[in-house]
Amino acid sequence: MLQLIALGAVGLAACSDTTTAPAEPPSIADEPFGQVDGTPVTRYTLTNGHGMRVRILTYGGIIQSIEVPDRTGHVGNVVLGFPTLAGYLDNTGSAKTYFGAIVGRYGNRIAKGTFSLSGNEYHLPINNDGNSLHGGTAGFDTKVWQASQQNSSDRVGVKLQYVSPAGEMGYPGTLTTIVTYTLNQKNELRIDYHATTDAPTVINLTNHSYFNLAGEDTLDIYGQRLTIHADNYTPTDLAQIPTGQIARVQGTPFDFTAPTAIGTHISANDPQLLLAHGYDHNWVINRDNNAGLVEAARAEDPQTGRTLTVSTTEPGVQFYTSNFIGGAFTGTSGHIYRQGAGFTMETQHYPDSPNHPNFPTTTLNPGQTYDSTTVFAFGTE
Repeated sequence: MLQLIALGAVGLAACSDTTTAPAEPPSIADEPFGQVDGTPVTRYTLTNGHGMRVRILTYGGIIQSIEVPDRTGHVGNVVLGFPTLAGYLDNTGSAKTYFGAIVGRYGNRIAKGTFSLSGNEYHLPINNDGNSLHGGTAGFDTKVWQASQQNSSDRVGVKLQYVSPAGEMGYPGTLTTIVTYTLNQKNELRIDYHATTDAPTVINLTNHSYFNLAGEDTLDIYGQRLTIHADNYTPTDLAQIPTGQIARVQGTPFDFTAPTAIGTHISANDPQLLLAHGYDHNWVINRDNNAGLVEAARAEDPQTGRTLTVSTTEPGVQFYTSNFIGGAFTGTSGHIYRQGAGFTMETQHYPDSPNHPNFPTTTLNPGQTYDSTTVFAFGTE
């Protein structure tokens, strides 16, 4: 069942001691951040009273930065991004990174840009080795979203809305999408996705932030420890399209069921790793018939003590180790990003689901509501 709904706030990770001290109430501010074809772009800054600050752009719904304290109280940015709007606008083509963006209508790959629905065949733009990736050549990451502030005594947020007309990027149905980012006093950034359609369509929304818990300005993430609560993953073919198999991770380099340094097996002589030049695969989250928020993954940086716990209502998560960043990108701090500079935790339905009846459905029909929630919770060891 596509519709997954979770209500209320959650607290799923141990935070640093600063979260128990008296603090200022959360706040939100906005400022101009350039224009796209004459349309103004706004940057929102969400701040809580416990050392966490998040910057979000109305262009692409991009998370530009997330600043959180380490075990000593030092605050640093833990996501990759560009310092100016031009960096995002110029990031196109095969080298596109999707730093921090809302990805849609369909996150990840659809084989050959083709799927069938309700007896009709649909064709999407090809932008990734013969496939359609992340919604096509002009997906949700390229749109300027309408925004409104969300305020309460213990949290602040930004509500973003975009209406995608029928036929945009080849997808059927007019899709109305609302994505709400909320920062609370527990150092949790919550993302709620909501969408409706006027005709049958497919949908798979996610956020494409790259994390580096040692800091955005550090070399790589290979020494950071990762746990993924998944006994299975979806292997891919030569074009990185799922074969349809649900495979066990046990005994393979894809086994992160216990805390494991990301770089431990990344250079193993494994056909799946060689295809992707590292990790770029979908893990099948263990659920035990729980349809709500469950913990999908947890990352830890031994150097700074920072932790990230990822919880979601989605059935899968794409773990990607920035295998194709080649040193051409200058980040928010002026640091040059290279291969392995960050990792993604793209909570999602499985790639190419419209072409695999055995995968959880991504079909959304009129009268149904797409609801999905992911929480990024930060703390310290």
